[in-house]
Amino acid sequence: MAEQWLASVDLGGTTTKIAFITMDGEIVHKWEIPTDNSNEGRNITINIAQALSEQLDELGETHDKLAGIGMGAPGPVDYETGIILNVVNLGWQDNYPLKDSLEAATSLPAVIENDANCAALGEMWKGAGNGARDLVCVTLGTGVGGGVIANGNIVQGINGAAGEIGHITAIPFGGASCNCGRTGCLETIASATGIVRLAMAELTKNELLGELSELFTKNGKITAKDVFDSARNGDLVSKKVLGEVSFHLGFVLASIANTLNPEKIVLGGGVSKAGSILLEAVNENFAKFTFSAVRDSTKLALATLGNDAGVLGAAWLIKNKLNQ
Repeated sequence: MAEQWLASVDLGGTTTKIAFITMDGEIVHKWEIPTDNSNEGRNITINIAQALSEQLDELGETHDKLAGIGMGAPGPVDYETGIILNVVNLGWQDNYPLKDSLEAATSLPAVIENDANCAALGEMWKGAGNGARDLVCVTLGTGVGGGVIANGNIVQGINGAAGEIGHITAIPFGGASCNCGRTGCLETIASATGIVRLAMAELTKNELLGELSELFTKNGKITAKDVFDSARNGDLVSKKVLGEVSFHLGFVLASIANTLNPEKIVLGGGVSKAGSILLEAVNENFAKFTFSAVRDSTKLALATLGNDAGVLGAAWLIKNKLNQ
């Protein structure tokens, strides 16, 4: 029989990314479907199964072409049981048996993992990690997620909640409120949302002139991309925000590196598309706060896989499970 494929899913609150991937990690076909979180999320796995069948038909393949299915899901996951402990925006009750639901819908062996952990595994396997077996991946998007890989294995923790880098406290007192219910989390500073909040706070302090102020006046809003673009052009407000973001992010990453000494820390997510202006500023602060042996061995890098990281990591997981 010809080589089988792996089905892989990156489940999001509004969109579900799906891919067929070879055993060597090559993406054969990828597409998206809307995430239907109505009816307490009961349609989610059913819709995924239907989407798999439809795409197999279009490609002239049968169900036997698929060896198994891996999924990255937002929220803490009990890896052994495939139960997702709690999650917002998907309609499920706490402790939802996602693995069992996915296997029943697709008739495939399944594995479930946190989506940020899957992104980390994807970067390890096919991205910026370049095969590094000790790796930390930090996703800087609307929020801040993280995945920790030690000796090639995801660190899950006692309750599946390891790697919540976005909820490391960066500002112990007087920090901004976080969606987790606490204040001062790294997510309130280094996420796209946090960057915009910091920039708006600066813009409203005084009648400030400059590129970022002009963009706000023109558009009625600003984005994290606006902040980085303006910083490149020397805008003083944007440079101040970049300095604050890079300080806190560099400090937190240094603490992680001093604890774990990974080969690489990979920065991904939409914010990481700022590129060298962000990486260089974070690196400068990272170097200040790392122990010399760590500073000389742990390197920061930008993610290379973009939106494909999650599906590749989920595919890596189901491949390994099938090979056990």
